[in-house]
Amino acid sequence: MGQAGRWRGGGGRWSWRRGQVAAPAAAAAAALLVRPGLLPDMPGRPGSLVEAFLPWLGLSVPLLAAWAVLRRSRSALCAAALPALAWTAAFGAFLLPRAEQPADLRAVQHNVADDNTDPAGTARALARTGADLIAVEELTPEAAPVFTTALRADYPHHAAAGTVALWSRYPLADPRPVDIRPAGAGAGWNRGLRATARTPHGDIAVHVAHLPSVRLGPLRGFDAARRDESAVLLGRALAAEPLDRVVLLGDLNATVDDRGLAPVVRRTGRPARDFAFSWPAALPAARIDHVLARGAEVTRIRTLAPTGSDHLPVVADIRF
Repeated sequence: MGQAGRWRGGGGRWSWRRGQVAAPAAAAAAALLVRPGLLPDMPGRPGSLVEAFLPWLGLSVPLLAAWAVLRRSRSALCAAALPALAWTAAFGAFLLPRAEQPADLRAVQHNVADDNTDPAGTARALARTGADLIAVEELTPEAAPVFTTALRADYPHHAAAGTVALWSRYPLADPRPVDIRPAGAGAGWNRGLRATARTPHGDIAVHVAHLPSVRLGPLRGFDAARRDESAVLLGRALAAEPLDRVVLLGDLNATVDDRGLAPVVRRTGRPARDFAFSWPAALPAARIDHVLARGAEVTRIRTLAPTGSDHLPVVADIRF
């Protein structure tokens, strides 16, 4: 018999029995997309790692579909629909077009990198957004005067604490450091700042923060203990903030889906439904740079072209 005969004979025939191993994998991917918290905290923090790259679980759909075609498995093909539906429910709205809404405030957040070889060009790129607030992290003593010079004309109001800084079109009152140091960090470790921006819409508490980096290794897994500790301290500072309107800008080294950032997100809320992946700049895979707000809504968030940093700048529109 020829090829057609072999197809009819069973070797190439689609079956419900083959490839059934795909069904549990598809169900697991779908469950994690809908409820990533189902993966418990355990040594190595796999739950936090999955949450950091949660949208990428959608890649399970083409992989499962390819497996189904390879195995000629009807059950595997049907199973692939489970994570497809779950991904659509979780992230489908991110792809829908939205009507432009006027912004009451525009803010830029950027980790400018302490090894940035073009701080002046980076500062000019941030200023070209026309933002009202510009927050940066990893600002070195050498780069700070370069930024100040480049931004002075349009952003005459400035506050800094350690390696984080804020420039504003509007007057800044009561600037002060915010202590978010994890255990073991010395007195010189200062990555938190708070100031009151006197805007036409009223006083706004502006917080700038840079949470500790996470580490991924074969022995300790996803090591986020120091970041999580700082997130708790930042959450307490936000909880104690007396102003109703709060804007938080920072490199938080976590996505809003990451359970480690829950103490912060509970005090602010989530931004607009946009992917806007900001790190790493060469191949953005996650948004760890954030503009979050309380008493306001972040209606749009997007990234800019690469600068001299390993992060992309993030621009957010805010409505009160």
